[in-house]
Parts: sequence; C-alpha cells; structure tokens
Amino acid sequence: MKGAPSDPAPRPFAPAQMPSAVLFSCNFNAVRSPMAEALMKYLYGHIVYVDSVGVRKSPVDPMVIEVLDEIGIDVTKHKPKSFDDLEDTSFDLVITLTPQAQHRAMELTRTMAVDVEYWPTPDPTAASGSREQVLDAYRALRDWLMAKIKERFGPLAPAKG
Repeated sequence: MKGAPSDPAPRPFAPAQMPSAVLFSCNFNAVRSPMAEALMKYLYGHIVYVDSVGVRKSPVDPMVIEVLDEIGIDVTKHKPKSFDDLEDTSFDLVITLTPQAQHRAMELTRTMAVDVEYWPTPDPTAASGSREQVLDAYRALRDWLMAKIKERFGPLAPAKG
C-alpha cells in the first residue's frame, strides 16, 4: 500500500503458507532449542516437521524436562544433536536462539534457499537463587517461547489434547 510504513517484522503464517519444516538452534541443544522444538511440535506438529540442534550437544537440562512436564509436554526422549548431526537440511525456516547458533546457521545455509531468523533468547541457566527462583527463569523462557511461537506462526489448535 502506497505511503504505508514498512513493517520488517515477520507476519504469522496462514495455514496454507506455514513452512513445512522448521529447525530451532541454540548452543548445546539442551535448554532453549529443545524447549522451542517441543512447544512448536505441541502447537503445530500435526502440520509442520520440527527439529532442533545445537552448535554442540549436551543432555537435556532436567529443569527443561520439569517445566515442560508442568504443561503436559514430555521431552524425556529428546536426543541432543549438533548441526553436524543433521541428516537432512531441507528446512524452510531456521530459528536461532543464540548468537553462536545464528553464526553457525548462516554458515550452514549460505548456499541454501532457507530463511534464518534470530530470536535473542535469555539463558535460564544463568539464573541464581533458590531452586524455585531458578525454575521461575525456566518457566519464563517456556512462556516467552510459547508466546513468540504463537505470534510468529498464528493461532492453531494444539496437535494433542
């Protein structure tokens, strides 16, 4: 529209425009990216292939398991993997959650027709205080990712339940 301000923010996808495959990435595939993967699968897993990786790999953080279990999502079977472990790179969208993952994703996709988005995401492992205060940092990340995913991809009924 002529004279309308430009809006560089990505708009939610209509179901017909939803990417067919989304990859989330962070530093270790232990906190942020497996949490984002699980939430995306819960919301859109019936229409989108979703995976996650890290620059390096490490076991899933037990507090991630706990805060996702609070909302009925089980990630105990998540197998951490790195970018090097990807067998298929046919993603329409790569969402990076840390600067290191953004750098690695740009290297991976430089010759590919794929969109890469950077979502600066807080690291709950840096939280201090009581166990409950640290869990609150993980809950805040969970809730932020859930809202960001819904904002980015639009409202749909959960894949389960």
